[in-house]
Amino acid sequence: MHRVLLMTLALAFAATSAIAQAGRVTGRVTDPDGRALAGVRVEERGTLNRTTTRADGTYELRYSAGNAVLVFSQVGFRRLERPVGSAATLDVTMELTAFTLEGVEVVGTRRANRTITETPVAIDVIDIPEVTRALGQLDVNQVLHYAAPSFNANRQSGADGSDHIDPASLRGLGPDQTLVLVNGKRRHQSSLINIFGSRGRGNTGTDLNAIPLAAIERIEILRDGASAQYGSDAIAGVMNIVLKSTVNEFTGSVAGGFNNAEPPAEFDVTRPNTIDGENVQVSGNYGVPLGQRGGFVNMTAEYLSKERTNRPADPGVFSIYRRQFGDAALDNFSTFVNSRVPITEDAAAYAFGGYNFRHTDAYAWSRDPGSIRNVLAIYPLGFDPRILSDITDQSLAAGVRARLGDWDVDVSNAFGANRFHFFVDGTLNASLLAKSPTRFDAGGFEFSQNTTGITFSRFFAEALEGVNVAVGAEHRIDHYEIFAGEEASWRNYGIVDSVTASGIVVKVDRLGRPAGSQGFPGFQPANEVDESRTNLAAFVDVEADLTDQLTLGGAVRFEDYSDFGTTLNGKLAARLAPTDGFALRGSASTGFRAPSLAQVYYNTTFTDFVSGVPVDKLIARNNSPITRALGIPALSEETATNASLGVTVQAGGFTATVDGYFVDVNDRIVLTGAFEDTDPDIGADLQAVGVGAGQFFTNAISTESKGVDIVLGYQGNIGFNRIGVSLAANFNDMELGEINTSPKLAGKEDIYYGSREQHFLLASAPDSKLGLTTTYGTGNVDALVRFVRFGEVTLIDWLDTEDIYEARITADASATYRVSRNVSFTVGGNNVFNRYPSQQDTETETGGVWDAVQMGFSGAMYYARLNFKL
Repeated sequence: MHRVLLMTLALAFAATSAIAQAGRVTGRVTDPDGRALAGVRVEERGTLNRTTTRADGTYELRYSAGNAVLVFSQVGFRRLERPVGSAATLDVTMELTAFTLEGVEVVGTRRANRTITETPVAIDVIDIPEVTRALGQLDVNQVLHYAAPSFNANRQSGADGSDHIDPASLRGLGPDQTLVLVNGKRRHQSSLINIFGSRGRGNTGTDLNAIPLAAIERIEILRDGASAQYGSDAIAGVMNIVLKSTVNEFTGSVAGGFNNAEPPAEFDVTRPNTIDGENVQVSGNYGVPLGQRGGFVNMTAEYLSKERTNRPADPGVFSIYRRQFGDAALDNFSTFVNSRVPITEDAAAYAFGGYNFRHTDAYAWSRDPGSIRNVLAIYPLGFDPRILSDITDQSLAAGVRARLGDWDVDVSNAFGANRFHFFVDGTLNASLLAKSPTRFDAGGFEFSQNTTGITFSRFFAEALEGVNVAVGAEHRIDHYEIFAGEEASWRNYGIVDSVTASGIVVKVDRLGRPAGSQGFPGFQPANEVDESRTNLAAFVDVEADLTDQLTLGGAVRFEDYSDFGTTLNGKLAARLAPTDGFALRGSASTGFRAPSLAQVYYNTTFTDFVSGVPVDKLIARNNSPITRALGIPALSEETATNASLGVTVQAGGFTATVDGYFVDVNDRIVLTGAFEDTDPDIGADLQAVGVGAGQFFTNAISTESKGVDIVLGYQGNIGFNRIGVSLAANFNDMELGEINTSPKLAGKEDIYYGSREQHFLLASAPDSKLGLTTTYGTGNVDALVRFVRFGEVTLIDWLDTEDIYEARITADASATYRVSRNVSFTVGGNNVFNRYPSQQDTETETGGVWDAVQMGFSGAMYYARLNFKL
């Protein structure tokens, strides 16, 4: 790792040409009506020199070539290229995109010529190339965790599959309540359902880290309910990942880093290493033009390797349940392609998709030498099982955009699949005694989705001040599969047939040892499922500019699912801009989320730890005999009501948005607590299948969330010095409704969805998160400092006591030097002051002295990055 960092440094300073500043240009960018455009990207073609326009549309850029060409780009407008020549001032008027062949619409609107600043709902735009150039986050989840205040993602530990795919949430709602789009098309979810961990328990989500950062131009986050526009899952909002479309330039980066493995002395943990978590990331992106009408193929490849971290509790202070505690190790390779091929002047074909392979290695809970789960002949000192995963993710979307008369038509098909295959190493099957292997194929699951859609859109320029009408339909097929592991990963070889005195054959456990691979028992043939469902949808979406100052929008969407029936949702939104630089906006909508196939059909027998004691538990699928016997009904959709009201201000280099929101979600699907085999109602059923406790998925609770998002920003210049300051904050409050049990389990609410599970749900919505970022640039040097404050979090541990994680502030810092017009070098650190959450005992969900909350438990990370553009 140290050699990689030295090589990175050497490459930076071995750049052949020093920066020769040819000049400085200033200007102002406006729309066709002469109004200032903020946030327009301005860059010198073929170099790393770039900036963005301020709130008043002005910009300043130092360019390095005498024949410099500036490129101006923003969503909703045509990409413009203008030579600088001898001009000291270069003003530009952007041209509206008249037809969807030019690109992807802004999330939240189907009007092609609508800019982000004009939408009636709150949208964050994250410039991924700019963020990744200056900061050290290595994947999409971590970038958004620190860049977007209402987005939260934590790396889990000791949480089975959740160690391998990070669960994430928006505004504290579930990972499966945020819809993810790529270039405006629905992306498939992961096959993983989160069973353990502090976030997203009982939920599926989308594996954002399967998309390489180097392939992404920007991420748009719609912070508003949008089920009436996009369908299921859009209760919390929508994320639209827009892929790069650049041509004739190669951009790449090489980065390396490591974690400080020594928490401050105040924490009672062992410190086996001084550094760990070593990481290397290499990426490249290149595009080639196709034809004469703006066609292109843009290709990306990215590789990330990261070693594990380890922060085990001090055995002299605590009971030790895990001798290995920290982030998992991983190797991740991903590639993505984005393309558009003109067919005629009024038609173009497009396609995009990618492939991701990730191998992850995570430690499970330790097994003591004298435990019946150990065989001393194999592990005389006990052992630490490792859960390995091979995760493959693939996607392909293709379609045609065309102009038919006065209508724009988009016909598309998007397919995606995620396969999660478990292996367990450094373990054993105790019922095989000394004959047990130490590595097992534990099986896994797979989810795939195919979405076919058609959309007709037309802009009526002469109606009022402009009216856009869009109608469309979608057909979707979801498929979910569980496949079994090898026999030794799940079978109990100590159970044999025995004949009683009366001649009855019964099963007898002659060894009294648990079955299957320790750490993660494999899926059994009885667990296997192969299920599908379909749904049809139709929608109408209208946006009207009633006057130059007032915009109204509305949408209605009908969906028919093959398994649970129909749903109808609507949305109204408005924006009033009485003066330039000031606007009010608001919306109200209904929404829904269909139960995922994993929530309906997932089932397994697994080992859980309660205060360090292993217990075999069953998760029964929703239509199993046990759930039916307990009167648990078939899963139905979650329903929601959303409302928001906000204000936006732009003045000089200052921008401000404040948006309040309300989200009421009914019939949320959760994973219940564990009913034990001693329970008078369910105990006999659990004893019959040989497990100590059982859990189920059910529509159990309603939640009400209220909060406010605040984003303040300033960009300006003092002489030749570039100054930027931004404050982004989210304040959130979630309240839980009554627990809805089945009649047979009435009075057991404390088990059905008890206080511990409720606190996990509340912890996914911290009461506040604030980020303050300052940037400073002069000449060839740029510096960034960012402070993030994570609000207090309270969880319930295995002893039913409160674990309070006090508010924490972390600091990130970086410095970037442009070695040449094509090369820049960055050094920096995340969490540079090495902050950790409040220490608890080892009765946490993770088995360590911290849960997976706030900034995580890996401490400071220091890095170096070489960026180049050729």
